[in-house]
Amino acid sequence: MSSVTLAPDLASRYRSDFPVLDQQVNGRPLIYLDYAATSQKPRQVLEALDHYYRCDNANVHRGAHSLSARATDAFEAARGITASFVGSSDPAEIVFTRNATEAINLVAFTWALDQLGPGDEILTTVMEHHSNLVPWQLVAARTGAVLRHVGITTSGQLDLDDLRSQLSSRTRLVALVHVSNTLGCLNPIAEVVDLAHHVGARVLVDACQSLPHVPVDVTSLGCDWLVGSSHKLCGPTGMGFLWGRRELLEQAPPFLGGGEMIDEVFLERSTWAALPHKFEAGTPAIGEAVGMGAALQYLKTIGLETIHQWEQKLTAHLWERLAAIDGIRLLGPSPQQQPDRAALAAFVLEGLHANDVAALLDAYGICIRSGHHCTQPLHRLLGMTGSARASLAFTTTTAEIDAFCDELASSAAFLREHA
Repeated sequence: MSSVTLAPDLASRYRSDFPVLDQQVNGRPLIYLDYAATSQKPRQVLEALDHYYRCDNANVHRGAHSLSARATDAFEAARGITASFVGSSDPAEIVFTRNATEAINLVAFTWALDQLGPGDEILTTVMEHHSNLVPWQLVAARTGAVLRHVGITTSGQLDLDDLRSQLSSRTRLVALVHVSNTLGCLNPIAEVVDLAHHVGARVLVDACQSLPHVPVDVTSLGCDWLVGSSHKLCGPTGMGFLWGRRELLEQAPPFLGGGEMIDEVFLERSTWAALPHKFEAGTPAIGEAVGMGAALQYLKTIGLETIHQWEQKLTAHLWERLAAIDGIRLLGPSPQQQPDRAALAAFVLEGLHANDVAALLDAYGICIRSGHHCTQPLHRLLGMTGSARASLAFTTTTAEIDAFCDELASSAAFLREHA
């Protein structure tokens, strides 16, 4: 058993807010350890969604009647909450999107297509989610820009020496993840930004895995764009956002054309609406924005620093229990190597397929992830096709971690015995 001393946990205070966790799967109490894929939703978010659709459902910005006014107020209040959540004082710097993937594509197909040309360089990393690789591949193919990738160290952290060696006057954009969804490492964004800005490059940060777990402030980070996803933040699916520096958003052309993003439309030409509406064509996901606003308020009430401190203890406990299992290989830096690493552990078990492990655990009501986690190039670099991953939240209990690790050890022994 673990020797880690655990403080009074947040799960005992907040777990009851999450109705979905109070159920059985396959006759066993649900143990949900797939938060890096999608978070669960507290009743405060469910109630906000219900209230919007029961009481205020109307289109925003376009109606003079009371329901439209209330819907617009709630929608724009969510924008202000989102701006505050990432440390921006200007709500117009927040563009609502369907998800973080669309937010990255928005930058790729507006600013990047407009600004990049042959010989310019885009620098990403080998640990990126496909959403922060594929858009830049498409941009490079259309503009003639060169796509380059920063490697990782032997401990599974960003190789800053490699980053320094690849940065040059040709580098126009550095796009990287704040927290790796596979390695769990927390990248030193402020340092990367300083290095990139020194050569005149812009920096985009994929903060999907950091925003629910640690305080994130765009002013402190110094980045130029940052993207997030509602469903990782206790909010609804189908909702995300882009934060961008006002001058860069002003500079970029529209992303999609249609209603809402226009100022005036003539048969031959159109003029564009002011920020952020220039990038929000058509009817938005109003209820989902309201729900995300409620989720962010909920997380702020608990406190991101409080969440981070508790999850650090959970992660140390998880890592110690997993490391004791025979034939396991844990990916990324340990909590000893990087205390601020993410509250997740991706791993492989010698001789076993991750999907078989996950399927057997599901029979005991334990939900983990298996596959390549949308990081195929990283897994290829590590010499594997996929891995299993357990990811935590502040509602996770130490008892759940112990039950998971016990069943994992038992399942591994069973699968090896019957191989």
